[in-house]
Amino acid sequence: MIIIKTEKEIEKMQTAADLLIQVHRALREEVKPGVSTLELDRFVEKFITDRGGYPEQKGYQGFPFSICASVNDEICHGFPSERKLKDGDLLTIDMVVNVDGYLADSAWSYAVGNLSDEGKKLMTVTKECLYKAIDIVKPGTRLGDIGHIIQSHAEANGFSVVRDFVGHGIGKNMHEDPQVLHYGKPNRGMRLEEGMVFTIEPMINAGDWPIAMDDNGWTARTRDGSLSCQYEHTLAVTKDGVIVLTEQGD
Repeated sequence: MIIIKTEKEIEKMQTAADLLIQVHRALREEVKPGVSTLELDRFVEKFITDRGGYPEQKGYQGFPFSICASVNDEICHGFPSERKLKDGDLLTIDMVVNVDGYLADSAWSYAVGNLSDEGKKLMTVTKECLYKAIDIVKPGTRLGDIGHIIQSHAEANGFSVVRDFVGHGIGKNMHEDPQVLHYGKPNRGMRLEEGMVFTIEPMINAGDWPIAMDDNGWTARTRDGSLSCQYEHTLAVTKDGVIVLTEQGD
């Protein structure tokens, strides 16, 4: 069931999103060679709780951390660890912030030091996939159109779209309807309506799209060992188009 949000509820979600934006901006200065992803996890948890929020992922279905920290071939749900980031790593940090019971969700990718040309291109194309999809979000747009525009742009640049994970509705719950696929055919699927709030979060691989799961039961990585990248925003459909609640603005 899709839960349509009121303007007041979207305003409350924007408050959570504003804090999430602050966290990602702060991480720009923290992500560097020699820093461990566990240190980043602790930084984020303190940053959020000091400002009256809660890292919603921590404890979700037993997930033990405040962030997902996925490095290089890790697609998503990477476990923070004592492993230190190295020059040339590609890091994605995904997190959900809860402020007064309302949630916002955003993943952002970071180049650690001097990233390879392939990595830089992958980051650029993945972000373009996200924003090309956002550009068509408005009442009446079909979910298949979102998946199609992402898949078309990724594959035109020699990359592939992960099939196993999707965008999702969000509000007071982390995962609500609808599911938002990042691949598919145009003119298919349900139509967007004013008041819908959901994420678009394409995970794009430099190689093939099939995944392998780590023994921890959470972390997905590319089966062929290729780089993976992700960007994600929380969006609210308005009568005229869309509000990107988690837009960092610079």
